[in-house]
Amino acid sequence: MQEPRQIEQFPHVITEKLRFGDTDQQGHVNNAVFATLFESGRVAFLYDPERGMPPSGCQFVIAEITIRFAGEMNYPGEVRVASGVSRLGRTSVGLSQALFLDGRCVAMADSAIVLIDTHTRRPAALPDNARAALSSLMLAP
Repeated sequence: MQEPRQIEQFPHVITEKLRFGDTDQQGHVNNAVFATLFESGRVAFLYDPERGMPPSGCQFVIAEITIRFAGEMNYPGEVRVASGVSRLGRTSVGLSQALFLDGRCVAMADSAIVLIDTHTRRPAALPDNARAALSSLMLAP
């Protein structure tokens, strides 16, 4: 995992509201919520109907995720979930993401997402339209 990027470097950004129920006994947003926020960022573009991914009979599954915490978050607030494609394989895609609160990076994640056939539960090749959509979301090196 590399050093934190700036939010402007990510091709896809959504905003999520922090909820009181996201906090733990220590009064800050629970670490499990960070993973949920990263999921919201992934789903926002992987399942965007305008992009036409995934193809019928297939779905994306997360094969691996690594989260690096860089700061805490407190309720209330809004967090920006920034996402970009770091690697494009035959059946999988690598994503790099970051959470930004008040302009500062509070966490980073790298994940591997695999396209699978829902009937066989085996990896499926990314179709051309998915490759094109994912290529448009590539992070600059």
